[in-house]
Amino acid sequence: MSNLKEKLAWKNLQKLYDTIGINLNLRQLFSDDNQRFERYSLEINTLDGLILFDYSKNLITEEILKELFSLCRECQIEEQRTKMFNGELINFTEKRAVLHTALRTPKDGKEIQVDGKNVLIDIHRVLEQMKTFSEAIRSGQWKGYTGKAITDVVNIGIGGSDLGPLMVTEALKV
Repeated sequence: MSNLKEKLAWKNLQKLYDTIGINLNLRQLFSDDNQRFERYSLEINTLDGLILFDYSKNLITEEILKELFSLCRECQIEEQRTKMFNGELINFTEKRAVLHTALRTPKDGKEIQVDGKNVLIDIHRVLEQMKTFSEAIRSGQWKGYTGKAITDVVNIGIGGSDLGPLMVTEALKV
């Protein structure tokens, strides 16, 4: 993948920032456009309900949005997304597929092939193991070294290994 800053749309975005972007003011943008929320938000129906994607509170204009979409096209984002959903190798630094979507695919969902193998079988086997283990911890059935139920967990990690547990603890705060 070529350098992002070499893309024409990136250069156009930089010009927009240099001319108008540096002076953009969110309060002024809302004051100038009483339809800003409607123009810069969308609702997506999912199986779990409605999701509101509100980007009206970002320093964007129609011109900036147009260049952002141009940048996406120049970077072939749609093609990369399709490759990701198909389990193709797009993580070039680790030389492997990116399987974030596979982790969220239902057991009876569309097969995701990586190197000729449906990875959903292994993913759902491991997810079931994690569920069994978690339920055993929560119920007190799984005991620690001392023979007592486990009541506390200490996570030691940095970077990405810390992010997941951090998000879980934040989500579970009372």
